[in-house]
Amino acid sequence: MASPGGAQCTSTRRRSVPRPLDVGGRLRLHPPVHSCDAKAVSYQVLARKYRPQSFADVAGQDAVVGTLVRALEAGRVAHAFLFTGSRGVGKTTLARILAKCLVCAQGVTATPCGTCNLCLGVAQGSLTDVVEIDGASNNSVEQVRDLQEVARYLPQLARFKIFIIDEVHMLSTSAFNALLKILEEPPPHVKFIFATTEPHKIPVTILSRCQRYDFRRLPQKTMVARLKQVLALEQVAISDGGLEVIARAAEGGMRDALSLADQVLSFAGAGGS
Repeated sequence: MASPGGAQCTSTRRRSVPRPLDVGGRLRLHPPVHSCDAKAVSYQVLARKYRPQSFADVAGQDAVVGTLVRALEAGRVAHAFLFTGSRGVGKTTLARILAKCLVCAQGVTATPCGTCNLCLGVAQGSLTDVVEIDGASNNSVEQVRDLQEVARYLPQLARFKIFIIDEVHMLSTSAFNALLKILEEPPPHVKFIFATTEPHKIPVTILSRCQRYDFRRLPQKTMVARLKQVLALEQVAISDGGLEVIARAAEGGMRDALSLADQVLSFAGAGGS
C-alpha cells in the first residue's frame, strides 16, 4: 500500500502459514513422536563392554604380556612396537593398555591406575596425545607427512605422544618410506605402536626398527572360561555345549567369540542354550 507521500509502506501483519489438511478438508494431526527406548540406545556389545583395561585382564597372551610388563618395570621401553596376529586376539586392546602404562599420572608403570584423567582419556579415546590411526584409510604419503609434522611437537598433557596405527600393512610404499625417517631418528617424546594381521607386507626396513610381538590364537579352553566370566557378570547363561560351539566357531578370536555370544543371547534370550 502506498503512503500519502508516495513511499511504499510495508505491512507488519504476519502471513498465516497454511496448516496441513487431509482429503476431507479436516486438520491433519501428525502422530506423536516417541523417543527410542533408552535401554536399546545405551546397550553396549559384550566385546566393547568387557574389553580388558589392564594387563591382568588380558586372557591367552601370557608371553606378550609378561615381556611388556618386564620391559616397563626395567625402564627398557622401545620407541616402536609391532603387534601381529589374526583378528580379534587383542592387538589394539594391548596397544591401548600399553599407552595407559606410558601416560598414567603415576608415572611409567605396568599397573596404571585407570582412574586419572590421562588413563580415562586413553580408554575413552579423548586424549589428544594418544592418536589412533586406521592405516587402511590413512595410507598416503601426504598423511604420513602430516603425522611427522604433528610428532615434532611436544605432548600437551602426557609425557609421551603415542601413535597407534592399526592395519599398518595397508600403507603405501611411499608412505612407508616417509615413515622410515621418523623411525630412524624418533623424537624422545614419541612412541609408535603398530598393529597388523599381515606382517609379511611390511617392508623389512620398518620391521627391523620395531620390537615385534606375535599374538597367538586363544585356546578353546581359555575362551570358554572367559565367556563364562563375562556371562556371569551379565547375569545370563549359555550351556556348556553352546559355549564350546561358540569357541570353535570363533577360531581363536576372543572378539568373535563375544560377538557370537551376543548373537546367541539375542536369538535365544537370557537363558540361551
